[in-house]
Amino acid sequence: MTTTSTGAARRCHHAAINPFHSTLYFSPEFTEELTALGFEDRNAAYLVARAAPLGAVGPGAVAAAFYNFSHEMIARHLPAAWSTASPEDVLAARLRAADALLRRLLGPEVIASAELAEASGLALRAAEACRPHSRALYAANADLPVPHEPHLAYWHATTLLREYRGDGHLAALLTLGLDPLEALVSHRATGKGMSTRWLLLTRGWSGADLDAAAERLRGRGLLDAGGELTEDGVRMRAELEDVTDRLDMAPYAHLGEAGVARLTELGQGFVMTMFAAGAFPKDLLGKS
Repeated sequence: MTTTSTGAARRCHHAAINPFHSTLYFSPEFTEELTALGFEDRNAAYLVARAAPLGAVGPGAVAAAFYNFSHEMIARHLPAAWSTASPEDVLAARLRAADALLRRLLGPEVIASAELAEASGLALRAAEACRPHSRALYAANADLPVPHEPHLAYWHATTLLREYRGDGHLAALLTLGLDPLEALVSHRATGKGMSTRWLLLTRGWSGADLDAAAERLRGRGLLDAGGELTEDGVRMRAELEDVTDRLDMAPYAHLGEAGVARLTELGQGFVMTMFAAGAFPKDLLGKS
């Protein structure tokens, strides 16, 4: 019997899982729902929507679970935000936004399709192998009920798988000794991370903070004078992803090689449709 490779698992996550989940936070539906609850600030809306499964937590818990957000920025919004809307109200708004977003981007035929129902079943089956220990965001989302409609069940399953990998990624960052800012700056240097504009808009750090992190990375021989990864930096980022892959293997090994391939095929098709409909800002990723 063949086994699922870490490469296949990584491709499935990057192509089919993470973008399907994360497009929500860039959507007008999300903005509308959270604004209706009283969250007009973009960062406040994101923080409460992603943290709501944890309950009415304060800035320390969120800084620990999110890792690369400024504690100072988080503390400007939490725990005060929970007096604006309860976690339960935020979760209901989040699901309404996901419903409206997916119906708009995918269209009624895809929403009602056997393929979307199949993808939902595959992703939920993969998530059966996830375990809660030391996986705070995964575990909190896993306590939520699975929605009945296939498109929402799939979004829920991609949320579980995305947060499970993310929780493991934080352990990898700690193992390799990358602090929150160094993680962001070294990821940006790969060209696959958030652009500087979006880092400054969403993470709560200043340009000086990013520059100081770049200087620390240069001092470790991981970044060159032009902001590019050195050979050691490239090896470090590769090791980081390898460790993350190993910590993320359980759901994909459980699903099996054929299941992972099918989930990737289906999910990537949905994501490509969403990209074509303008699901993400064009300047979201990049080295500058």
